Amino acid sequence: MSTTAALVVARAGSKSIPHKNIRKVAGKPLIAYTFEAAKGSSLLDRVFLSTDDVQAASLGRDLGIEVPFMRPAELAGDSSHVIDATLHAIQWLEERLRYAPDYFMLLQPTSPFRAAVDINAAIWLARDTGADAVVSVTPAAGHPCLLKNMDAQGKLRPWMESPLNTARRQDLPPVYAINGAIYLVRRSVLLTKKSWCPEGAVAYVMPEARSLDIDTPWDLHVAECLLGAKPSGEERTS
Repeated sequence: MSTTAALVVARAGSKSIPHKNIRKVAGKPLIAYTFEAAKGSSLLDRVFLSTDDVQAASLGRDLGIEVPFMRPAELAGDSSHVIDATLHAIQWLEERLRYAPDYFMLLQPTSPFRAAVDINAAIWLARDTGADAVVSVTPAAGHPCLLKNMDAQGKLRPWMESPLNTARRQDLPPVYAINGAIYLVRRSVLLTKKSWCPEGAVAYVMPEARSLDIDTPWDLHVAECLLGAKPSGEERTS
């Protein structure tokens, strides 16, 4: 049976929402929802946090997340890429802990509605199909055949020319958008392809209700409203 470790990535800086990852949402830090989902999974072998934020690190330890290192400053700037922090974590864990699981799963704190059931389902999908990668998606809000752009005079025109431009939405073939909630990739593929979405990745389809990716203050407001409306103690597993 293959082994899978989760890597939660959370840098301290954020231009759109200051201190986003530790910002309180419905009474607890945003990142706590991801920690809880990861700890609720029965198929993750270990859960690690890569961060330069001491508050996030402290919260992670309190919730049973492993924080064996602090992310170097050069991998936590505005121009830093998640894959660079990933490769640093993989190398650190192998060299210092002699730990090299078959798969790594990237869990970003900006997906608070992702649940343990999604994590487990993605892992089972990889095991059942033998896929090198599984990436979570959700039905796209806008079909590309119906999207528009504007010319220099502000006049609308099709974003893409297609015989389907005039079709009814319900008659169009389904399209999906990556929702940022789950990226599961074989460790050897991460090291060679250096991508969390390599060619041939298999889609794990999540419902829109669990696919909100917090990127703007409005997204944060929506999450606050939705999470705050949940009855106390309600499980986020379905």
